[in-house]
Amino acid sequence: QVQLVESGGGSVQAGGSLRLSCRPSRSTSNDYCMGWFRQAPGKEREGVAVSYTGGGSTYYADSVKGRFTIFQGNAKNTVYLQMNSLKPEDTAMYYCAASPIRCGGTWYEIYEYNYWGQGTQVTVSS
Repeated sequence: QVQLVESGGGSVQAGGSLRLSCRPSRSTSNDYCMGWFRQAPGKEREGVAVSYTGGGSTYYADSVKGRFTIFQGNAKNTVYLQMNSLKPEDTAMYYCAASPIRCGGTWYEIYEYNYWGQGTQVTVSS
């Protein structure tokens, strides 16, 4: 069982930046499709960005393209989400997710992911 540990949420004004990080609670040599989903109050959870830790495939939601960047850290299976030019509509609980299957065309589907973090709050004020 893989547990995911997230950090980096917080409050920022519109136009500001935040960086989220996610790592497994214990080291593993496996590769995963890892990334971020978010859920705003009263809305469904939606995919934000994912990346395959073995390299080669990265996906973004249209709403964050050009503003958010997902990248891997030096430690195996540590991923970061750099969020720039934040908007009030980016306010949500952000969840790290991981799947042992390479990221593909249905990367945004919640059922693709076996492992989830507890979530970290991002609040963007206007």
